[in-house]
Amino acid sequence: MQHPRRQFLKSSGGLLATLVASGFLRPEEAMAGDWNKAAFEAKKMDDLLKVLGGAGAKPSSEISIIASDIAENGAVVPIQIISKHDNTQNIAYVIEKNPNLLAANFTIAEGTLADIDTRVKMAQTSDVYALVKANGKFYYASKEIKITLGGCGG
Repeated sequence: MQHPRRQFLKSSGGLLATLVASGFLRPEEAMAGDWNKAAFEAKKMDDLLKVLGGAGAKPSSEISIIASDIAENGAVVPIQIISKHDNTQNIAYVIEKNPNLLAANFTIAEGTLADIDTRVKMAQTSDVYALVKANGKFYYASKEIKITLGGCGG
């Protein structure tokens, strides 16, 4: 039985290494060197918003957070965020009571459906915020998710 996905991953890793070795691609470009370290290390909501440029974000009914009210296992909490704002540029998952507030940050390509479905780790019952950047402005929505079994070392 063939595994085309596995074969693609194997071959693309070699291609990436070849591009770096030949100088066509810098290592930091290959390894996502431009990630926002300060944002992922922020411990307070105000600090996170400053780093992301989202100070003054406004609540929005155009953002949906789809998740269960109660998660049985905080290690794997499925959460979907949908933005109906035109020209959504970025969607961030912010979990208020986690050791690090920013759980994930997605850049949305122009013309792409702004619908992200992923799983996050939650330390305890907390408000989850969807921070959306659209047309250069920031908006948010929130939802409380109760955790029955700790996910971040609990």
